[in-house]
Amino acid sequence: MSDLVDTHCHIQSAGLKKGERATLQLWAKASELTGSDLAASAVKTGVTRLICVGCDLEDSLLAVDFVQTQKNCWASIGIHPHEAQHYAGNTAKLKEFAFLADKAKVVAIGECGLDYYYEHSPKKDQLSLLRFQIELALKRDLPVIFHVREAFDDFWPIFEEYKGIKGVLHSFTDSGNNLRKALEQNLYIGVNGIATFTKDSDQLEVYKQVPLKKLLLETDAPFLTPVPYRGSINEPKRVREVANFLADLRGEDREVLERATTHNARQLFGI
Repeated sequence: MSDLVDTHCHIQSAGLKKGERATLQLWAKASELTGSDLAASAVKTGVTRLICVGCDLEDSLLAVDFVQTQKNCWASIGIHPHEAQHYAGNTAKLKEFAFLADKAKVVAIGECGLDYYYEHSPKKDQLSLLRFQIELALKRDLPVIFHVREAFDDFWPIFEEYKGIKGVLHSFTDSGNNLRKALEQNLYIGVNGIATFTKDSDQLEVYKQVPLKKLLLETDAPFLTPVPYRGSINEPKRVREVANFLADLRGEDREVLERATTHNARQLFGI
């Protein structure tokens, strides 16, 4: 059994009363858990590296502060597309956010991108914040954790305006066509517990098509708990369930998949 990396979790606000709203609502259902508890529990199961992902300024601040006290955790700072309307055009907030990119143990920008499924923020604000975060990542030579949902028609033209973007399409559930475009752009593909409970056969076929050298594992904890733990709050240690499921789905040796995805994570994030 090889060590694993959870490349996308939100444990920095566990046990607290501040952070991104939707995440806090879930952690409140498991109020006895703290970020430190969750990180320690992950390590005990061989999940030895975690990327703690911010979704707004406060949440990113929490992630940066949290990882300073956790030797197995690193931070990604991001403004989620749902939150874009609160930051677009706000020079002071964006300057404060950009300042975080230089903090110790910050290894990525995101999650950021476009979400037209919910469209909690106007499209123009989402587009503005996507560009801002891509440009910040390029200035700091950091990879980007992208969140793109039902918005690839707008995402790809913006992505292609820039050169040298490194990153991952987080929680990928889209088409084979968009997978091919992502691979052409040298992006990694993040897969989480959705793979274990989706009923969409086309989606499962896409997961089979992701080249092993471009596959990353994630939990998105506290969201998207994998089978057989549906109904409970997700934790970083559950990334092993995702690894096991994908190895079986793809007909690959579990040890081979574990080693490859850990190598990929360390390459992309420099951890």
